[in-house]
Amino acid sequence: MIADRKADRYTRSVSEDRGATVAVASFEERIATRQARVGIVGLGYAGLPLAMAFAEAGFPVTGIDLNAERVQAVNDSRSYLVDVPEERYAAAEGRLSATCDYAAVGELDALTICVPTPLSKTRSPDVKYVVAAAESISEHLSSGQLVMLQSTTYPGTTEELVLDILQRGGRQVGRDFFLGYAPERVDPGNRVYDVHNTPKLVAGVTDECLARVRAVYETIVDDVVAVRRPMVAEMAKLHENTFRAVNIALANELALICDRLGISAWEVIDAAATKPFAFMPHHPGPGLGGDCIPVVPHFISWRMREYGYSARMIDTAHEINAQMPVHVVHRVADALNSVGRAINRARILVLGMAYKPDVHDTRESPSLIITQDLLARGADIRYCDPWVPTVGLGQGTVLENVGWTEEEVREADCVVMLTPHRAFLDQPHWRHARLIVDTRNVIPVGDHVWSI
Repeated sequence: MIADRKADRYTRSVSEDRGATVAVASFEERIATRQARVGIVGLGYAGLPLAMAFAEAGFPVTGIDLNAERVQAVNDSRSYLVDVPEERYAAAEGRLSATCDYAAVGELDALTICVPTPLSKTRSPDVKYVVAAAESISEHLSSGQLVMLQSTTYPGTTEELVLDILQRGGRQVGRDFFLGYAPERVDPGNRVYDVHNTPKLVAGVTDECLARVRAVYETIVDDVVAVRRPMVAEMAKLHENTFRAVNIALANELALICDRLGISAWEVIDAAATKPFAFMPHHPGPGLGGDCIPVVPHFISWRMREYGYSARMIDTAHEINAQMPVHVVHRVADALNSVGRAINRARILVLGMAYKPDVHDTRESPSLIITQDLLARGADIRYCDPWVPTVGLGQGTVLENVGWTEEEVREADCVVMLTPHRAFLDQPHWRHARLIVDTRNVIPVGDHVWSI
């Protein structure tokens, strides 16, 4: 039955242009009628919202993930991400299922790779998850299938790495399968922009590949923007995040400068932001977090070394941003010294382990670095984060979340605001703190409040 369905799905003559036209029409018809089966490889922060969006649009969707707990959660309609609450499963009406078995690839019409691409210890892109996913897909690839890469990666990955893997065994792109790139633009916890109203960049290895990628995403995204080739889309994604990293570095350097001048960086930025043109405010903080902004600019630097070029602005921005956790620890030391205390044996309440407000995500969070440094200096650390119940800090050190209470605040020698979760702002127990280091400019100025 599956073989009959595949044959019916992509009946064409590979030797005639007319045959290719029929194949495209057949694919687009299956997309338009929601008969096409969609697959998502990787059910993390980018993959699960995407899978849910396709299911809500009426497609039968199969998620593939090697994490058995995630797979079970999806099949049980349980939420594990803030962007996919459990009520969305009801809206999907049973069209979303998950498996750990790549054999499911053989039954799909279109699938998207949404696996992570972390940095290695040498700050080079680690594409082992992309390679593993592409190789597993290649083992089960059926004639006419569309494969789309969404993972953030270095320029050239789609056409040089994934294409090479999928063409093994004599398969030809644009004839036996189709390949494109459509980068994710996920902002976890964003209540305004989601998969549907965030414009989607799409690209294809061939014109026919692009047409198919576009047809797929036009079913769930309001504005689909096509670019000439995958490398353009890959670089655009990197540039988006690099823009943020560089401008945040400028804001962080402004904070370091203003600290020496004895003025507020936030007041300077607010004043500059009154200019109605040619300025976009960015703000300082304890460091960069998440899986994109602190990571992906290095993909450009790494790739450019192959061309004998040094991405100097990217490297300088990294150096400045990487200083901020150390600067925060120094501010904590200065604040404690001002009241005759040392970090050693001081009870410090750290507010926030997630890298941004109101999400569970601790990837690359500067809070982890700051907490590790304070512990190494002998501090008695408590942390409060309503979104992160426990956190591992290496070498077997595990801390557990304490309640956000007036008592915890009163007992601390110093409170350090790192992540301004809504819970902290709605219940401002920090009013009872003896000493505060505020890295986010959310606590009113006072003699006991130190900013960065």
